Amino acid sequence: MNECPRCSGAVADGQEFCLECGVRLPGPGAIGRPRDAGQGWALRAALALAAAAIGAAAAVAATESGASSPEVLTATGGFATVPTVTSDGPPSDDVPLATVEWPAGDDGWTVVLASLPQTEGRQAAARRAAEARRAGLRSVGVLDSSQYASLHPGYWIVFTGVYGSAAEATSALPDARQFARAAAVRRVVP
Repeated sequence: MNECPRCSGAVADGQEFCLECGVRLPGPGAIGRPRDAGQGWALRAALALAAAAIGAAAAVAATESGASSPEVLTATGGFATVPTVTSDGPPSDDVPLATVEWPAGDDGWTVVLASLPQTEGRQAAARRAAEARRAGLRSVGVLDSSQYASLHPGYWIVFTGVYGSAAEATSALPDARQFARAAAVRRVVP
């Protein structure tokens, strides 16, 4: 090539830029010449496939324990402790004596029927718990949310059931929603 393709200025062999207009000149010595998009893709794809195969083989080798048939353990849920029944105070017509207490120091799952501000008093929560028991729900109790790290403080929590897993609590949710439409599964952590 003896001239620039843009301005037709004179260029020498091996020259990378036109001295007249500054355009990059095509040719074997051009620095930063645009690469052909199809160049080398097959090699890069083969290398990536080989790396993936080596990684998969390493993962399989790392997970093999050498045992022919490893024992599979299945956890089953249940109560950490049996709920205790206590008295709420003096008897009244609309508040039954028995309520379920959350097992001291245990964490678990429950179905929250209502969250009542503590400014309304514990008796409002106890009445709501009595309504739930009369509606047929079992293991109904009242919690002070300020005593549990997983609950927002400042509320009386009316709950039903003490469960060892979220799945167990979720299975009790349809019955609870017959009484309280907004019933929800919550984790209780001391």
